[in-house]
Amino acid sequence: MGPSVSAGQSARALRELLSLFLRLGVTAFGGPAAHIAMMEDEVVRRKRWLSQADFLDLLGLTNLIPGPNSTEMAIHIGRQRAGLRGLLVAGSAFILPAAAITGTLGFVYVRFGAAPRALAALYGIKPVMIAVVVQALRSLTPKAIKSRSLLALGIGSFVMAALGVNELVCLGVAGLAEWAVRKRFAPPPLLLGGAVSSGGVAALAGAKVAVAPFSLPVLFLVFVKIGSVLFGSGYVLLAFLRSAFVEQRHWLTEVQLLDAIAVGQVTPGPVFTTATFIGYLLGGPWGALLATLGIFLPAFVFVAISAAFLPKIRGSLALGAALDGVNVASLSLMAVVTLQLGRAALVDWLSVLLACASAVLLLRFKLNSTWLIAAGALVGMLR
Repeated sequence: MGPSVSAGQSARALRELLSLFLRLGVTAFGGPAAHIAMMEDEVVRRKRWLSQADFLDLLGLTNLIPGPNSTEMAIHIGRQRAGLRGLLVAGSAFILPAAAITGTLGFVYVRFGAAPRALAALYGIKPVMIAVVVQALRSLTPKAIKSRSLLALGIGSFVMAALGVNELVCLGVAGLAEWAVRKRFAPPPLLLGGAVSSGGVAALAGAKVAVAPFSLPVLFLVFVKIGSVLFGSGYVLLAFLRSAFVEQRHWLTEVQLLDAIAVGQVTPGPVFTTATFIGYLLGGPWGALLATLGIFLPAFVFVAISAAFLPKIRGSLALGAALDGVNVASLSLMAVVTLQLGRAALVDWLSVLLACASAVLLLRFKLNSTWLIAAGALVGMLR
């Protein structure tokens, strides 16, 4: 009976992961910060699969490895819930809807020679996503700020990020500073220099790709390399793609690249599905498939490796302190991104009203964010 019950529980967990992340893959607009906020709402507060502390630890860990943060959070949650099979199911379910939508838009682009206009629904969706992120920050911040030093680090990280300091530097400084506070010694300056240098090495690694005629294997390998070294936002992704496909290989024009980035931004799910669009432009359906596999494959590998070290990190006084610092800095980065999104989303009285109403319904009445996104989309289309 024991093995059969265990197998039944495992199958149910996989079905739950598949259902949740397929739904999020269709409804998660607004970029990584909004995606992570929606995941926190579902897996911490509604389903109680993870505690707030566990969710924060996974968030900190995703910020320390290259790749798309929200996709890596989905993969981490799947692994925590159902092991390696859960890792594959959750990550794939979150990626596939966005890849299918983006690939379809790639087909339309190739057929008609222009990018489809951004859906009018996005006007109403963006203010809702601001409220979703605010809800997540309100929920996670008290758990993350466990001391005065962490409060000071959170404020400092917010200021650094708002001034444009690299995300890795913000995370590295916060982790090392909290480690130093608890261990009572100053952080070694070489470690900080190494953190800064790693970003430079990553940027160089993305630039040093030999010029080659177009082929599907080369397309796949280029996206594997980008997925293996890329830290940061969609703007960083734009820089890598421009270097690889416009400047070095001349496979895309500037206009095509900007259209690809726009499609990745306005579709739900991971922004990295921009790769799917580019793959379709260059190699049709097979190009779309290989580009998608290439850019997301490293995320699965990095999560599988790094997750195994989380218990050891949390069990170590020094490393646990560093992780606490990284967690606080991660929330500060989310807060800065929210302000940046707010400037783009709250453009008139109706969008402000949508954001405020969504915040009240989320914080006071605990309404599921999926319904609010649907309502926001309807408002946008009617407008």
